[in-house]
Amino acid sequence: MRNNTVTTFILLGLTDDQQLQVLLFIFLLLTYMLSITGNLTIIFLTLVDSHLKTAMYYFLKNFALLEILFTSACIPRYLYNIATGDKVITYNACAGQVFFVDLFSITEFFLLAAMSYDRYVAICRPLHYLTIMSSIVCRRLVFFCWVVGLFILIPPLSLGLNLDFCDSNIIDHFICDASPLINIACSNTSFMEQTVIICAVLTLIITLMCVVLSYIYIIKTILRFPSAQQKKKALSTCSSHMIVVSITYGSCIFIYIKPSAKDEVAINKSVTVLTTSIAPMLNPFIYTLRNKQVKEAFCNSIKRILIFSKQE
Repeated sequence: MRNNTVTTFILLGLTDDQQLQVLLFIFLLLTYMLSITGNLTIIFLTLVDSHLKTAMYYFLKNFALLEILFTSACIPRYLYNIATGDKVITYNACAGQVFFVDLFSITEFFLLAAMSYDRYVAICRPLHYLTIMSSIVCRRLVFFCWVVGLFILIPPLSLGLNLDFCDSNIIDHFICDASPLINIACSNTSFMEQTVIICAVLTLIITLMCVVLSYIYIIKTILRFPSAQQKKKALSTCSSHMIVVSITYGSCIFIYIKPSAKDEVAINKSVTVLTTSIAPMLNPFIYTLRNKQVKEAFCNSIKRILIFSKQE
């Protein structure tokens, strides 16, 4: 973003009420710490436990890393703003936050699609699973998610870097986001708005189609299983991923539902809190509490730590 007069922006945050700000600070700090701890635990377990070396857990490890990066790009800055009362963010820091937040979120959608494909192969083609989902294929899929995320981000980002800001530098949000920045830009933003919508819709449609198609084949395969126990076991391997997909896509649907002008800002802020704070905290618990192997790996790691500490 370029400008000859505006060098900083002012983030209004979620509320001006001092008591609510204290509660928000405590809530966001706790959710952030739980999110970092939970996702780091998943990464640690997938690195040290030999039973978690499959493609499924490789994707889960990368998803946990993305969650850490995504929430860290948003929450610490706002916690600093609340703690110090300093709502000013520099021009470059704001542009950087927009870039990283959007890159991580787009990459996360494509990674969820890759994870759904992994579940499709595991249930529909189990005999070929190790061949199809080899370590090389998994690494290429993750690399592809990052590259596609970057390429989708480049068109709206290049347009955003040419926006002019002259009338106002006040952003009605707690993070730098494309929508509130477009609202305060004094240059013509119609083409950029269309580009943002096209890129967002393309991301959602492509990834959602991959997820839906994968689960259509998964459900068809599960229905053909002869025993109820086999059906239950197959569904349990997909349940955590389905819950996370529902939370992620559900929150985006709320953003793109056109509310009244009065409610649009409040809804966007609320959904952003969900996606940047609450969802990254819940996802590790969703995957661990519903996954027997992860729970066993966690218990085994605790036992090893206790044995090691006793020996010392």
